[in-house]
Amino acid sequence: MIDITRSGKYVLTVNSPVLLAAGSAGFGAAYANLVSYQRLGALVTNPITYEPWSPTRGTRVVPLDAGALVHTGLPNPGLRHAVKEYARAWEALPLPVIVHLVATNRQQVRAGAELINETQGIAALELGLNDDIGRQKAVELVRAASDHLDKPVLVRLPMMDAYEIAEACADNGAGALVVCAPPRGTARDPHSQRLIQGRVYGPLLQPLILRMVGVLRRRVDPEVPIIGAGGIHKPQDARDYLDAGAVAVQIDSLLWIQPKLAERIARDLTGGLVTRPSDAYADEWHPDMGDTEWRANQGSPAQDDEPPQETRARR
Repeated sequence: MIDITRSGKYVLTVNSPVLLAAGSAGFGAAYANLVSYQRLGALVTNPITYEPWSPTRGTRVVPLDAGALVHTGLPNPGLRHAVKEYARAWEALPLPVIVHLVATNRQQVRAGAELINETQGIAALELGLNDDIGRQKAVELVRAASDHLDKPVLVRLPMMDAYEIAEACADNGAGALVVCAPPRGTARDPHSQRLIQGRVYGPLLQPLILRMVGVLRRRVDPEVPIIGAGGIHKPQDARDYLDAGAVAVQIDSLLWIQPKLAERIARDLTGGLVTRPSDAYADEWHPDMGDTEWRANQGSPAQDDEPPQETRARR
């Protein structure tokens, strides 16, 4: 069990340090048939605003050499309608659900926090701060959420302002810091030849954000957990974040192209993968093999005990 928010009366504890990031898995069970949610720590919903937002028109995705630029306009039905439509499904999922609330203004953040507070099926709130927000505005919005919510508040920092506002957010009610939101960029759409603005996703972000996690871990109150988010496309990427001081990670674009690999990363970080025994034939093992399948191949019943230590993945 892993505490991914600061200790106290309200703390979010998960079974795995691998979370699905906001915007990666929809509003709930979109990937439930592709990934074993039981293996994951938590699911962060698509970004939700207090009032409904309509989708953007025109190009949504621009392919890049090492990733993609995505511009959606954050379409969503609004928090109240989303709670009415999805709360029961969230409650039925086998992992905690964290609602990502876009921090538009203080009044809407406060109203959203109060609604989330009274809704079963929501384990925590992730507050998404806008780019170029500034320290004073960030403190105002974080306090608007934390002062009116009995559940943990995770604050997702914008990449460009993370160094400036991280400590202030931690000192004013953030239960954890998510480092960080995908950065904004501009790219030319190869079809329309127009310049499109959006958020950038891809493995190239991992070394940039990894450094930020290490720097902020040294600056911010050690009681405030940091969650690394960005560019994770293989198990070692996630391990690097943990080595840099993060307690957990969030996976985003990997889920769109190799959803099963997200589950493999979760198994790897929790010791749930088995390495290839030296005497195993090629058809007796594969890189994604977990405990249950390993035992079945050995003719043993599926139990909770672990296979021999020499076949375990490095923890």
